[in-house]
Amino acid sequence: MSAIQNNISQMLQVLPKDVVLVAVSKTKPEEDIMQAYDAGQRVFGENYIQELRDKYEHLPKDIEWHMIGHLQSNKVKYIAPFVQLIHGVDSEKLFEEINKRGVQNNRKIPVLLQIYIAEEESKFGFDENELHDLLSNLAVKNQKGIIINGLMGMGSFTDNESQLHHEFSYLRQIFDQVKSKYFARSSEFQTLSMGMSGDYKIAIECGSNMVRIGSAIFGRR
Repeated sequence: MSAIQNNISQMLQVLPKDVVLVAVSKTKPEEDIMQAYDAGQRVFGENYIQELRDKYEHLPKDIEWHMIGHLQSNKVKYIAPFVQLIHGVDSEKLFEEINKRGVQNNRKIPVLLQIYIAEEESKFGFDENELHDLLSNLAVKNQKGIIINGLMGMGSFTDNESQLHHEFSYLRQIFDQVKSKYFARSSEFQTLSMGMSGDYKIAIECGSNMVRIGSAIFGRR
């Protein structure tokens, strides 16, 4: 068994059954992805459009591809036909573009709305007021090409576990409020994606049911 296969097996044993593991395969060769695939992993996350398209073309079609990085509106058209989940919808402009491309491809593209919870200026996402403004206006929007599956957020890059716990708990609180107010009758709004290799255990404690793991599976870049 290779190191990657062993890491996948150990990760799947540790994670609760209701937590989805997204293997972050960005910049990794297709050979590494196939090792994870052979160990049973089917959900992979990429953040470069061309790399995502190439891997989709070359690798098994039962792989579920997630776009996990910051996505520019003018690049949506390249992945709209096949992407299974777009994690980082961080603006109304991007939301509308995904909806447009979904309609063109005769599908509803699943998305997560990205919420800004970290202390770092480099992170993207809606703040709480912007999120409510967007969702309050959805009733008058044409949503035939997009579906909101939940929320996601990235914690600060820190070893301060108390801070991370606070940030993830805050996002869980927003998730619960939004679900109750806007999606109480929705069976689709179920995903709270937070947690990466360094902080996924804290994120799961705070309610995450989808984690994005890269280095703990494939090794350091």
